Amino acid sequence: MDIHVLNHPLVDHKLTVLRDKNTPSSTFRELISELVMLEAYEATRDVEVVDKPIETPVAPMIGKHIASPAPIIVPVLRAGLGMLDGMTKMIPSAEVGFLGMKRNEENPTEQITYANRLPEDLTGRQCFLIDPMLATGGTLVAATHYLAERGAKDITAVCILGAPEGLKFVEEKLDPSIKFKLVLCAVDEKLNDKCYIVPGLGDAGDRLYGVID
Repeated sequence: MDIHVLNHPLVDHKLTVLRDKNTPSSTFRELISELVMLEAYEATRDVEVVDKPIETPVAPMIGKHIASPAPIIVPVLRAGLGMLDGMTKMIPSAEVGFLGMKRNEENPTEQITYANRLPEDLTGRQCFLIDPMLATGGTLVAATHYLAERGAKDITAVCILGAPEGLKFVEEKLDPSIKFKLVLCAVDEKLNDKCYIVPGLGDAGDRLYGVID
């Protein structure tokens, strides 16, 4: 498993403001988008490109263009939606699918799929899974297998924070035959007894959109 944790003062600064419980939702949303754009630089390092002949105002040249089929960005609902704007700004030609998964509260490592807006056939596609928190790792493993079963060529997960327990779970449970990469802003200390990341930033979905009763 290829794991990349960003190491940059701008990331550290934005992440500190993001974590602060006094940061309002409007600022929180902006920071999520900005951090994802910084992560996207590393996440897309291996995106496939093809030669493209163009003419500049000075001379003809052979440039590079993202290959077809276009990559597909898959936010895991609902918190992953907060990362979508940042990813599409960096890969505007990408297609977007949606995957709804939630943690089984009686068994936090088990996931329930409640929505799927994805092509049935993902053969040859590069997929970018986006979800702010890698806590237990259950959602990430389930979502990755879901895409791979539909033929995804390789899968890159982009998360803001990860927990050591989640990373261990992904390493142990992810099918090793899947070409997989994980990009994070930071790996935190641990999970608490409610499976929240510590120190973390709270519930990303609630902080993005408010609490749903």
